[in-house]
Amino acid sequence: MNSSELLQAASHAFAWTPAWFVSLAGFVLAIGLALLFHQLVFRLLTRFTSHLGPFQRSLLQQTRGPTRLGFIILAISTAADIVPVTAREAAILHQILIVCFIALLGWIAETALDMWTNFYLRRFKLDAEDNLLARKHVTQTRILRRAGDTLILVLAVGAALMTIDGVRQYGVSLLASAGVAGIVIGLALQPVLKNLLAGIQLAVTQPIRIDDALLVEGEWGNVEEITSTYVVVRIWDWRRLILPLSYFIEKPFQNWTREGSALIGTVMIYLDYIVPVADIRRKVEEIAKASPLWDGRVVNVQVTDFKDATMEVRILVSASTSARTFDIRCETREKLITYLQKAYPQALPRQRMEIAPRRGGEPEQSFAQSDGHAQRLG
Repeated sequence: MNSSELLQAASHAFAWTPAWFVSLAGFVLAIGLALLFHQLVFRLLTRFTSHLGPFQRSLLQQTRGPTRLGFIILAISTAADIVPVTAREAAILHQILIVCFIALLGWIAETALDMWTNFYLRRFKLDAEDNLLARKHVTQTRILRRAGDTLILVLAVGAALMTIDGVRQYGVSLLASAGVAGIVIGLALQPVLKNLLAGIQLAVTQPIRIDDALLVEGEWGNVEEITSTYVVVRIWDWRRLILPLSYFIEKPFQNWTREGSALIGTVMIYLDYIVPVADIRRKVEEIAKASPLWDGRVVNVQVTDFKDATMEVRILVSASTSARTFDIRCETREKLITYLQKAYPQALPRQRMEIAPRRGGEPEQSFAQSDGHAQRLG
């Protein structure tokens, strides 16, 4: 039995009901059967893939939405040939199906892009000790995926508008960036487009990556998220600094993990001239070797300057990450000052007083000295 015979049989069976009710019931029944069939198919597929890994099961779940929409479009298209509809209703239904089909294609494209990026990023682990390569690929892939999602959305909306006679010119303007509407939209979206282009530049040149340690706007933190328009920096005290993508193209900032995560920490201390520098060097090496934070690469002690009453001692010690570098600097300060307080308490900066008699038995005069500056007291 062909579609015309089915239509005639349905008309005779439901001759006592309004035509619109028959049409509505037919579409509702078709959508219900499509959803039921889709549910059964996915249950079978889920059972067959239950022995596979979590990645394969997640891929199956990602296709659940697009395939459901495809089943619904097919069911409505089939029901339109069976239920009684007027020529005007058929034209409207045809237009709706075309728009839904374009939306389905866009959804499939975004799903395919998302599945490909997830499959590509499976090889890289951000929680590894040396995650430079992982951060590079994750950053590049995420930015390009968001740019691709935006491009797919623009193409899908433009194509859908071009199928409607009343707004076809807006679809053409959106796709070709021509006409007054295109100029107005371009001006209105200038900040968005600016950040979108900046995101593509960041993905290609990669001045920052996910989990990079940055010093930006006077704050230190790690890159937590890079979206299509802004970057989220997680500051060390758990605050979040939100910056537009264009900021990292136009303004200077410090990237502490650009080529690697290892850093050299600096500790400055000011001591009296009487302290033996060799003992300080030996103690710093002992502190570094005993610390689990030290990466075994750099430990050094140098006298970098002379003041009036103190000498400036610079201590260098390295660690594998920026967070460990900060911790080992604090540990070195604490243990070194404890050592100096016990071994060389007189070497710590202090205020001195000297009393010297004048010639001829004149009254004595006292001087207070701190950091090389003498002050007459009497």
